[in-house]
Amino acid sequence: MKQEAYSTVTVGQTPGLKRTDSFSQSKAVLQAPPNSVKMPNVPNTQPAIMKPTEEHPSYTQITKEHALAQAELLKRQEELEKKAAELDRREREMKNLSQHGRKNNWPPLPSNFPVGPCFYQDFSVDIPVEFQKTVKLMYYLWMFHAVTLFLNIFGCLAWFCVDSSRAVDFGLSILWFLLFTPCSFVCWYRPLYGAFRSDSSFRFFVFFFVYICQFAVHVLQAAGFHNWGNCGWISSLTGLNKSIPVGIMMIIIAALFTTSAVISLVMFKKVHGLYRTTGASFEKAQQEFATGVMSNKTVQTAAANAASTAATSAAQNAFKGNQM
Repeated sequence: MKQEAYSTVTVGQTPGLKRTDSFSQSKAVLQAPPNSVKMPNVPNTQPAIMKPTEEHPSYTQITKEHALAQAELLKRQEELEKKAAELDRREREMKNLSQHGRKNNWPPLPSNFPVGPCFYQDFSVDIPVEFQKTVKLMYYLWMFHAVTLFLNIFGCLAWFCVDSSRAVDFGLSILWFLLFTPCSFVCWYRPLYGAFRSDSSFRFFVFFFVYICQFAVHVLQAAGFHNWGNCGWISSLTGLNKSIPVGIMMIIIAALFTTSAVISLVMFKKVHGLYRTTGASFEKAQQEFATGVMSNKTVQTAAANAASTAATSAAQNAFKGNQM
């Protein structure tokens, strides 16, 4: 008799699934080597410990910015202290000048010289600090042009020695030195000095008008036309054909005239830029001119005489009309 084969189903076990032995699995895990067991990913909750030598990035940046800001404040404080010291010095000098009077000190001549100084010039007293450098550069430019005119006399003299037909150039070179040196100082440098000293719009306009003419003179002198009394480029090339040493000397003088023209143009633009920042205008120049004319004693005397003459004539005419 055949025994029926049957399978026992454990309670709670789903049919069709293999029965696993948990005990055998646990034992296999315990017997397995440590490197072969894969542990689940567990987040590391241990707090990060910073090294004592490390600094927080934001703290370092704040420290650098604080140091830069402090250095900038110290620099500004030094500039303000310098300006305050300069203003105090100028104030003391102005008080001394008001007590003892302003004595002319330019040109610097010996005390026993028969002619005394004609102008008073002191950049630290008259000119504001922000404009002193510009005015000094213009003063040095005037001196540079005066020295160039003086050297131009020797250049024309050397040219006359190798070419006897250049007597006119030699004579005109002396005339230009005697004429342009004082005229340029009085006509454009002193108006510029007075414009920055008293913030005068009228003086600025006088300077611009005369300085444009001065620039034209620089260009003509650098060109060096014949019979004009200048060792410019044209005259230098002509003198080079007569004598090489004389030609080289004239070329150097022509280069100096050219340098004067270039620097004059640069300084004109710089002064014009400063003029626009001072708030000067043509209307202010007109007002200053009218005020200066009316405050002039000569003009006041002439106006009073004209008014009295007109009043006398009107009274006489009225008296004659009444008699008729």
